[in-house]
Amino acid sequence: MLCVGELMTRDPVVLHDSDTLATARTTMERRRIRHLPVVGPDGRFVGLLTHRDLLSFTISQLADIDDTAQDEIDASIMVGTVMRQGVMAAEPGTPVREAAQIMLDNKFGCLPVVDKGKVVGILTEADFIKLTIGLMDELARIRNG
Repeated sequence: MLCVGELMTRDPVVLHDSDTLATARTTMERRRIRHLPVVGPDGRFVGLLTHRDLLSFTISQLADIDDTAQDEIDASIMVGTVMRQGVMAAEPGTPVREAAQIMLDNKFGCLPVVDKGKVVGILTEADFIKLTIGLMDELARIRNG
């Protein structure tokens, strides 16, 4: 049985609840990621900030606000005030099938992976795409002998 710990992205980038939205935006843009687990002062998992969450706190371009003003707003808002709390998480030993069903049923783009309260990984849709590609390659090898 394949477990989450074997498929997840290890040691993901995390935010602290005291980080600003400006830090979150920069991190997402530079790392090209859409999901950031959030930890509290003790390093324990407390929430999740997604690209969609960040967009919902961005003033629309229709408001005719310049980038400098948006940057000032982002620098004044702490991640802890806007992150999703009570987020479902998996453990490294969770069967991948179970994690996939949770993501599918709840329309989650990711599942943080937590061990004893600490973020040890993140399971994303991209991890499942990589798994699928590997399985398709293996199936092709079997079929082609």
